[in-house]
Amino acid sequence: MTGPLIVAIPSKGRLQENTSLFFERSGLIVERPGGDRNYRGRFRGLENVEIAFLSASEISTELAAGGIHFGITGLDLVHEKMPDPADREAHIHPVLPLGFGQADVVLAVPDQWIDVDCMSDLTDVALDFRTGRKARLRVATKYINLANAFFADRGFTDYRIVDSLGATEGAPAAGAAEAIVDITTTGSTLRANNLRVLDDGVILRSEAHLMAAKTARWSSPTLAAAREILLRIAAEQTARRLKLLTIAGPVSDTLRAQMEKQFKCQFPFDEGASGSTLLHCPKPAMFDVVNFLQSHDIAHIAVSEPEYVFTRDDSLFDALKSALPHLR
Repeated sequence: MTGPLIVAIPSKGRLQENTSLFFERSGLIVERPGGDRNYRGRFRGLENVEIAFLSASEISTELAAGGIHFGITGLDLVHEKMPDPADREAHIHPVLPLGFGQADVVLAVPDQWIDVDCMSDLTDVALDFRTGRKARLRVATKYINLANAFFADRGFTDYRIVDSLGATEGAPAAGAAEAIVDITTTGSTLRANNLRVLDDGVILRSEAHLMAAKTARWSSPTLAAAREILLRIAAEQTARRLKLLTIAGPVSDTLRAQMEKQFKCQFPFDEGASGSTLLHCPKPAMFDVVNFLQSHDIAHIAVSEPEYVFTRDDSLFDALKSALPHLR
């Protein structure tokens, strides 16, 4: 007998807050009985699903090992855990980017290196270190795999990794390293430590993702629970992109066809109350659609925002099924 679907979410901090809000928008209320000391939880009213509260780095480890079904963590941690694209492809299915937790993994050097703007300049500096000082240029980082892969891709070999155990950005000032590879959101911490990113020094643009573990134990009950979760997420994501327009009276077939082609509107409903017409239009096109209707003597138009839009489209779940090796 298989266990429940396990969804791992960050155990604390801003990532946890944003993750809970993301699920809440989809009608999935995260409950944590016993408070912050309890590392197991649930979605209110959803059977056969267990939430595991883990650190973001633990989530990437469990995704790689197949110990959980879904996990929310940053791309940076997944790429650091599995720097080989083929390895990631074998273990991870990226379900959805979540629009929060944005940060870049970057290569930064001291501001006073005024002649070092790009990797070719750093190669020259590293050569000077090796020939003049008889030592390799030191790069402090917690992202050892990402740094090594980045340097190997650019043929940069005259360096030595210094494993950063504390605040990486302080390593050059402390004399522990000449350059760093670290994660940054605004760059303010780098600037405060008199560091700057090389022009071609962005290694990875990261954000939080909902990811699925291909090697987890997927069964019919866990797939059913996954489909329920993904249907709710898809319905909220679809609704967020649309406006619902209610128009007094009918709209001719000619106008419908023109609006579908020009504005990508959809007419998924039969006539509403008192013969009104209901349609969905993309949010950015809403005022253009209103102007178009008014130019055709349709004056009374009410605009609202749907909370969820459920359709026949099951693309998130279908993509998950296609990614699972034993279901192909």
